[in-house]
Amino acid sequence: MARLEFFFDCSSPWTYLAFSRIHEVIERTGAEVEWRPVLVGGIFNAVNDTVYEARANPNPVKGRYYVKDLADWARFCGVRIGNPPVFPVRAIDPMRAALVAQEEGKLIPFSFALFEAYWGDLFDISRPETLASLSEKVGLDWEHISSRMVAPEIKDRLRFNTEEVMARGGFGSPTMFVNGTDMYFGNDRLPLVEAALAARS
Repeated sequence: MARLEFFFDCSSPWTYLAFSRIHEVIERTGAEVEWRPVLVGGIFNAVNDTVYEARANPNPVKGRYYVKDLADWARFCGVRIGNPPVFPVRAIDPMRAALVAQEEGKLIPFSFALFEAYWGDLFDISRPETLASLSEKVGLDWEHISSRMVAPEIKDRLRFNTEEVMARGGFGSPTMFVNGTDMYFGNDRLPLVEAALAARS
């Protein structure tokens, strides 16, 4: 059976696009999937810090196209992507909470809720009250989530996932691996991911 590893952080709009589409790819290919929440800020700090320079001094020509491109993709994928007033968001608590949701078997609905709240509703998903509301929305107990997300093993798991994707050549979100070694990066690589999964299924 083909195996897909999906390393992701909910603070990336391109990851939202990929996350909205990858489930159909998994269904079509019958792939086994492993969801791997990461902290993309940690990745940028370690191996891709040119992202910060590009944000501080954007190319105006590329910037105008970026806005159009993102809007085109959002329309194509049927999701809402706006301009969150808090950007970049401090994603450490949301992604730790996602790991707890994973333990509870609700990673996918919780991650969708994070993406929609941040990119569609423009909420600050780093705030405890926002995370509490999203937890309750998908049937998770916020008291459990909030206490569990500060547990050493949850902190270590997020750090481990983040360090692992970098050690394997990743430099952002989403990063995907087919059968362990075949790496793909970005929403626009999903057709290649699907082809690779189908060839190995």
